Amino acid sequence: MAHKDETDIPVALESVTTRLDELQSVLGLQVAPALGAIRTALLNAMAARDRGDRAASLQQIGIAMDQLAAMAEQLDPDEAALMRVVAHNFRTALLRGDAAHAKHNAAVMFEKSGAVERKKK
Repeated sequence: MAHKDETDIPVALESVTTRLDELQSVLGLQVAPALGAIRTALLNAMAARDRGDRAASLQQIGIAMDQLAAMAEQLDPDEAALMRVVAHNFRTALLRGDAAHAKHNAAVMFEKSGAVERKKK
């Protein structure tokens, strides 16, 4: 059952979490620890969302975004720089209480990660 605040949380969390294994198969075993940390943060974000704790959910998404940017640094420094800017913009939007911009920045990061947003029925 969807929580009333769930629509305020970027909806690609499940997709990103599911597709992390695909990144490992492409990038190799050396990214496994980073992907594990990203997965943990996203699972924590979904748990917080499901219990109605929007702030904790968004905080965990920010952590996952930072970890994804750190992982990208090893692979493509230019892409990592873009991801760090997006993560910073996400946090800034949260601090301003601007949910629309936070959601947009999270969507950009998830798109960069290869996640595909799936609409729930």
